[in-house]
Amino acid sequence: MRTSMKALLAPALAVAILAGTGPAFADDTTPTATETTATAPPDQPEESDLAEDAPDTTAPAPSDAANHPANSPDRPGCDQGWYYYPTSKNKDYHRGVGASQANYNGTSHVAKSSFTSEVAGTVGVAVSGELNVKASVAVVEISGKFGVTVSASLTAKIGNTISADTPAHKTTYASYGVYRLKTYGYSRYTYVDCGKGAKKNVTIYTPHRVGWAIWES
Repeated sequence: MRTSMKALLAPALAVAILAGTGPAFADDTTPTATETTATAPPDQPEESDLAEDAPDTTAPAPSDAANHPANSPDRPGCDQGWYYYPTSKNKDYHRGVGASQANYNGTSHVAKSSFTSEVAGTVGVAVSGELNVKASVAVVEISGKFGVTVSASLTAKIGNTISADTPAHKTTYASYGVYRLKTYGYSRYTYVDCGKGAKKNVTIYTPHRVGWAIWES
């Protein structure tokens, strides 16, 4: 990964620090200079059992499905199968594509640090718990529930550039990748007689936007 080490001297300017918030980011459509810089790396998922490969098939029916008889022809039944129900959302978590970049400003003035993505990569849905439906099904449910645009996968491309002001004797770090929205919910099986199975809690990280995370130390 190429690291930009070029420091361009400029009149002393104060860098806006947004203390206590998440990292600054820029989408592919707005690769302009950032105005806020975090003081710590972006948040990462904490779940120890997080699986990066979400299912692309639906789980089989529970073993007790045979105990739920079909409805008679004159009674409406239910479409038997697994369903996913999102319940609440959290915030975006950044997953970098490739190694982070860094630029140290060894001057006594504010300098401009520029970073360019040099690695492409696709980030998909990550899951903690039992997601018994396809990832694409969960994405649709999450989008509808919270009115957000999320995807089964997003690709961070090569060539996106961002710039940030680096204070004197500070290092600016930059990581290009995908922000994923963390949501909570559960999978549940519905039987043909409209009976309901047990809830299977699941936490899902769905790709939300492509962008940079910028921080300094």
